[in-house]
Amino acid sequence: MENIRMVDLVSQYENMKEEIDAAMQRVVSESRFINGPDVKDFSGNLSSYLGAKHVIPCANGTDALQLALMALDLPAGSEVLVPSFNYVAAAEMLPICGLEPVFFDSRPDTFNLDEDKIEDAISEKTRAIIVVHLFGQACDMDRIMSIASKRDLKVIEDNAQSIGSTTNLSGGDQKFLGTIGDIGTTSFFPSKNLGCYGDGGAVYTQDDALAEKVRMFANHGQVKKYEYDLIGINSRLDTLQASILNVKIKRLNGYIEARRGVAAYYDDQLKDLDWLETPYRNDFSKHVFHQYTLRIKGVERDALKAYLESKGIPSMIYYPKPLHQNPAYSHYRTMDLKVADQLSNEVLSIPMHTELEESTLDFICETIKDFK
Repeated sequence: MENIRMVDLVSQYENMKEEIDAAMQRVVSESRFINGPDVKDFSGNLSSYLGAKHVIPCANGTDALQLALMALDLPAGSEVLVPSFNYVAAAEMLPICGLEPVFFDSRPDTFNLDEDKIEDAISEKTRAIIVVHLFGQACDMDRIMSIASKRDLKVIEDNAQSIGSTTNLSGGDQKFLGTIGDIGTTSFFPSKNLGCYGDGGAVYTQDDALAEKVRMFANHGQVKKYEYDLIGINSRLDTLQASILNVKIKRLNGYIEARRGVAAYYDDQLKDLDWLETPYRNDFSKHVFHQYTLRIKGVERDALKAYLESKGIPSMIYYPKPLHQNPAYSHYRTMDLKVADQLSNEVLSIPMHTELEESTLDFICETIKDFK
């Protein structure tokens, strides 16, 4: 069996090498590395794809979250709800922006935040909620937006893992994740469904005023050069990365369908194993499978991981420790986090990318079946 990768960026590049190389060579030849035309082009391309009125590219997904929080201008010391079973970026930006994370629990089926527990987590200091669409699947935005409206909360959608995923709303509309709350963010880290060849990110919103503030904050607080109306930061998507993303965004729907095909194969082959659970699907959204994450319930998860590694099959644990268990965050207010604690001991992600062939998938599945 060939070398199996969790993410095969090498093969993906080989399949579009000529176009990628030409795009990068053009940028180098023109030497417009900062705010070159490809950046504006990509902003427009992503805006058209998502149906987002404003897309502001920036340096990375973590900066995107910071810019979103800066633009919302929440009162210092405000509490912001954030799921504990999650990557650290959303939580770490809160103290940096003078805000306090409040950690609450996840659903045992989707691994996303538990909408049933939002209202119990709200205090008189709560001003916003960060909605993380984890592993490629949507949170219930109808319920979240209803609660937010009733309790006067701002909604930030962290869509770093679910770009291209859509959800059906109660009014009959189908919308892309990240375009429903007050403001959305994403990452173009190389392993993402839409990834560049370095760091990159974006903020998107339908709100003109928020968009203008994000643009200013990302550009040192400037509207005009050397005139600073706000205290900002420097966060730009460089032109080389934008040129790559302009090539890849045309393939995004194809990438998503390839991932769904891999997921369907895994589902079919692993469905009869009573010691694991394959990924759940919401009935209101379309999963884009940034990860294919199993829940291991009848065997030792770490033993399975070691066994797969011995057979040349990589796997990853996202996430081995919920955020509230980490020293940096242990002093913040938390709710009951029983599910988050449990998931961290049970989840295991197996290879998921656009270049997986059936022979490789068959080998992975047969190896898993032989474990017990």
